[in-house]
Amino acid sequence: MRHFDLVVRSQRVVTPDGIVPAAVGVTAGVIAAITGYDAPLEAFHATDLGAAALLPGGVDLDVGVQSPGQDLADAYAATTAAAAAGGTTTMVVTPAPARPALTEAAALRRHLRAARGNSSTHVAFLGGITGRSTPADLAELRGAGVVGFHCSLSDGGAPDMGAVHEAQLRKTMGELAAMDATLVVHPEDAAEIAVPVRGGNGALLSSRPPRAERRGLERVISAARVTGTRAHISPFTAAECAAVLAAARSIGIPVSAQTCPHYLCMPAERVPDHSPAFQCRPPLRSNANRLALWSALLDDSIVDCVGSGHRPGTGVSVVSWTLPAMWTAATRRGCDLTALARWTAERPADIVGLGAKGRIAVGRDADLVGFDPDAKHQVADTDPGPYAGLRLTGRVTATWVAGRRITAADAGPTVHGTPLLPATS
Repeated sequence: MRHFDLVVRSQRVVTPDGIVPAAVGVTAGVIAAITGYDAPLEAFHATDLGAAALLPGGVDLDVGVQSPGQDLADAYAATTAAAAAGGTTTMVVTPAPARPALTEAAALRRHLRAARGNSSTHVAFLGGITGRSTPADLAELRGAGVVGFHCSLSDGGAPDMGAVHEAQLRKTMGELAAMDATLVVHPEDAAEIAVPVRGGNGALLSSRPPRAERRGLERVISAARVTGTRAHISPFTAAECAAVLAAARSIGIPVSAQTCPHYLCMPAERVPDHSPAFQCRPPLRSNANRLALWSALLDDSIVDCVGSGHRPGTGVSVVSWTLPAMWTAATRRGCDLTALARWTAERPADIVGLGAKGRIAVGRDADLVGFDPDAKHQVADTDPGPYAGLRLTGRVTATWVAGRRITAADAGPTVHGTPLLPATS
């Protein structure tokens, strides 16, 4: 009889073909078999989740990894551990804010050294586009291993990542089309953003109106139409722009979008004005916008997926809460676990070409998450993010990265995950 390294059983395994009772056999970090729940499989390690679900590990696209002043290696250890605890098994790191910003190959090599042997999850990287980026810079970054690129049309998160102007955007997108690389874009247009007249989240909201996102989205769509470059909007928050995005996609322009759980769960009307836990860019918007944003997500032709939007120290600290926050809200709308897996794993993996990730299927990497959809729990009041004190439904009970389980007993840096380069993703 065949002997597996790991067998995980669940009455609710979320596969591309639906939710089924099954046993998943793993060999050398790869899913080698999916059989009936009661099939007699021999393994060195076995887990039966019972009624808890088995999901594909989350792929979190556009994640900030480093707080200001934090050592880079410590940042990878801390952020990937928090991500794994929340069911993320692959982080796609945004180029800024970070020191150094991922705008050249030398910086990428420093991030690779910091992440290698020091990460609980797999880590992939986006290269940063600046006003100074040359075709040689982009080619060198691509050759060094970034899975895509990132730019901002306003404040890019660090002095190294300022706003990209119109000519640079079109020129860069043409170059990326030749590389077959996706460009992730923060869409708020700098010309439509004002300096807040005072402190607080209300003033931040007034200074960054939805029209800033609309104008930026129109710029990206226009450039994508001319160049054919795959563009991914992150984050998409202004629901009034949904029709613009849907129209572009309906005529074949290669543009996709993701939003974040906090935009779907937290209306601006309920945000404490002076709490830094709720400060994000774009800001949290009205309850009417929140409801319309859900409609855009539930319509498969508009918003594709969900990412945490984690920005430690400079924005919201949320990397651990994507699955329970989304599930709490999604169940109220009649969504099932298939939708949750599609938003958090399948589609983000596809967008950046991580073909071995995002699905529970034979031949895919054994990045798996045990998730109890019925468990209710309260986020600690001391949590630094916007979910502090909230009662959520759904709890991550286990995370496997490349077939190896990450437990609460893991102390210090672990080596479950590895940096992902295009040849090994």
